Amino acid sequence: MHPKLLQRFTAIEAERKALLAELVHLQEDILNYSPPGKWSVNQILMHLMTSERMSLIYMKKKSLGINDVGDSGVIESLKLLTLRVSQRLPFRFKAPQALVENTPEPLPLPQLMKKWDSARSNVYSFLETIQDQHIHKKIYKHPVVGRLDVMQAMVFFNEHIHHHWPQVKNLLKN
Repeated sequence: MHPKLLQRFTAIEAERKALLAELVHLQEDILNYSPPGKWSVNQILMHLMTSERMSLIYMKKKSLGINDVGDSGVIESLKLLTLRVSQRLPFRFKAPQALVENTPEPLPLPQLMKKWDSARSNVYSFLETIQDQHIHKKIYKHPVVGRLDVMQAMVFFNEHIHHHWPQVKNLLKN
């Protein structure tokens, strides 16, 4: 795996593990509590996992024709910067309909963690298949900013967790 890609994957894994470490000792009724019109902690976790799972499906499909895909450049770097800033702001964004429709019901945390471990293992295995000369190919598609490369996808995965972490912390204060 390209060293920079491994570094990005390691960062998203550290972020995920830190989030889960804060939750593992909590009872399921706390993790499944959702105020009216808001997601529970377990729903947020399912959303994050499903987002990554669906992204991986898309990247695998696009990588089949990777030689026909363009490289990311300045425009994609600006898109990623905009995306990163948006994820750091305290604004709520409506999840894409396709993601909502494909997000399963929340699982008990131990099962959810096991499933997310497996999903992350699949991401890692996929990243190992990306040849160094292809790390800047636009094989990822974000629902708002559009096509990005796999390195930028890993940045988004990290930012996505970072974006939802305050939401989780607010739910745990209740």
